[in-house]
Amino acid sequence: MTVVKRSNVVEDFHGTKVEDPYRWLEDPKSEDTLNWVEEVGKQCDGYFHNAKSKEEDRERLTELWDFPKYFVPKRVKDKLFYQKNDGLQNQAVLYVQDRNGEKVVIDPNQLSDDGTVAMTNCTASSDGRYVAYATSTHGSDWQEVYVKDVETGETLSDHLQWLKFTPIKWAPDDSGFFYSRYPHPDTVSEEEQGQHHKVYFHRIGTDQSEDELIYKRPDAKDYLFFPSITHEGDYIFLDVNVGTSAQNRFYVKKYDSDEEFHRLLDDADAQYTYVHNEGTRFYFLTNLDAPKNRLIAIDLNEPERENWEEVIAEQEDSMHAVRFLNGQFVIAFLHDAHHQLYVYHLDGSKSHPIDVPMLGSITDLTGKHDEAEMYFGMTSYLSSTVVYRYDIEKDELSTYAESELAIETSQFETVQEFYTSKDGTRVPMFITKRKDLPLDGENPVILFGYGGFNISLTPAFNPAVLRWIEKGGVYAVANLRGGSEYGEKWHEAGMLENKQNVFDDFISAGEYLIEQNYTKKKKLSIMGGSNGGLLVAACMVQRPDLFGAVVCRVPVIDMLRYHKFTIGKFWIPEFGSAENPEQFKYLYEYSPLHNVQQGVKYPPVLIATAASDDRVVPAHAKKFHATLQEKTPETTSVLRLESKAGHGLGKPTSKLIDEWVDFYAFLDKELG
Repeated sequence: MTVVKRSNVVEDFHGTKVEDPYRWLEDPKSEDTLNWVEEVGKQCDGYFHNAKSKEEDRERLTELWDFPKYFVPKRVKDKLFYQKNDGLQNQAVLYVQDRNGEKVVIDPNQLSDDGTVAMTNCTASSDGRYVAYATSTHGSDWQEVYVKDVETGETLSDHLQWLKFTPIKWAPDDSGFFYSRYPHPDTVSEEEQGQHHKVYFHRIGTDQSEDELIYKRPDAKDYLFFPSITHEGDYIFLDVNVGTSAQNRFYVKKYDSDEEFHRLLDDADAQYTYVHNEGTRFYFLTNLDAPKNRLIAIDLNEPERENWEEVIAEQEDSMHAVRFLNGQFVIAFLHDAHHQLYVYHLDGSKSHPIDVPMLGSITDLTGKHDEAEMYFGMTSYLSSTVVYRYDIEKDELSTYAESELAIETSQFETVQEFYTSKDGTRVPMFITKRKDLPLDGENPVILFGYGGFNISLTPAFNPAVLRWIEKGGVYAVANLRGGSEYGEKWHEAGMLENKQNVFDDFISAGEYLIEQNYTKKKKLSIMGGSNGGLLVAACMVQRPDLFGAVVCRVPVIDMLRYHKFTIGKFWIPEFGSAENPEQFKYLYEYSPLHNVQQGVKYPPVLIATAASDDRVVPAHAKKFHATLQEKTPETTSVLRLESKAGHGLGKPTSKLIDEWVDFYAFLDKELG
């Protein structure tokens, strides 16, 4: 371990003096930081140098990853567009199939030598002639948009920049598309780079400088605007958000009208998701007065709340998503953190269930509002995505695309168990393992969690997990509060001042696995990324006696300053801000960076971050590692800083395999 310089930075938070000795690591370009990163890189290389399992794991992970991966297709006129990865391709390829057969439209693997340029979004024009697609380089959230002529294969001159998280919505006449973006960086200060979001229309064949400004709000510089077009092309609307808040606004106007957008929903009192409209009658999925969601109808001609109509009331299970297909509503419900599908009539009466063939998750669902054919994908912990075709009128389900894996998964099983958290809350957990695994308390376990931002951890396939189970490990996923598994109340119970509930849920999950003899403390590891990185870091600091190892990926660590970097301010509705005296108190109480205690030996921790992460900046991981090395040198802390990678967006297959090889080398070494 190298002696690291400490600065004497002290900040006063509402009368509380807080030291920040490694603030200098927030500058990634300073000479001190670069020298420190180089030294830490040598330490990381040294740690993994003699790892015995790496080559065997790499070979097996490569075999397990080598299978065709199918994505849900979308029909456009007489063409079917879909993505597919043949196996070990770094990026999935976009294909089109028509009466002349199948051909490649966009192969992102040709955009870079190492697969670090990813296609993050693609949308075909309604006539199927063009595809507008977005790319990300080195995992950055910043995206660029290009246009491809499907028939000729020509990439047009169109090139858009300064985009993040934007939809691409074609005009009804396919003359161009709507999108949203930030200002050119030369026109605003660095601090304002993530503000002043605006909506534009881009006409095919023109320069971005000629794009028509559709909407802006100089009086609301933190608002985010996401444009879309109704199914019939009769209205244009904007979903309006402030950061990651679950409450949004909805603005709408006639497509061909020069009038201003009508702020139909402008109170930000709930979440409203557009589903469909029949003329002026708009259908929304909302959690207003219904934490598990309901479907309502609002007539633009009578928009007053007393005229709103409830079409489908809140159910026992949460309505996760609604699509309008063939004149009916197809609804995905969340039942104990897995999906079930039902068809409802336009008047809100239930028609019939769709007999989904596995306990798993819907990956996507596509179809047209006036056609009976739809496609959807399902996945589970033991099944890669299977794509199904469903005829709503005939109630006929058939398999459209399915992969054959390089391992027989019938020897494994996923069970769902429920445990009790600290305050008595019942929490579900998926446990995947070998069927014949003895419950003798000696099994190495990865306990995975997230718990935040209204995101549910429903069953998902990862070939790397099969390697862990094959080696005799157990993979457990806890459905913590903070997600949306049981609606908005479940989310609210794990956000802001309630965040400690999430950590308590996760700690209780670990205790349950030990009590049920799945494992013991020395064999129990925890893993999480982003908000889940915050989760495992906080639990590691709060309960160092409970865990044998920690894998902390792209973590949010400094809860007093997170909002000062890139898009961190978007998360204030979820976490709160240290600039607020009341919120400072609970942030300071659990912030991992500020709760590392001198001389306490913490479980071994692998902190994995990436140099190009512009969502959760690497400074979080760097400061955490430096603090652990200073305050508790007897704790094993390894910082893995990956080059040419970001928060995870579009990470190529080769880098995913490299990452998991290191994770398993770390766990094998530390869990024994």
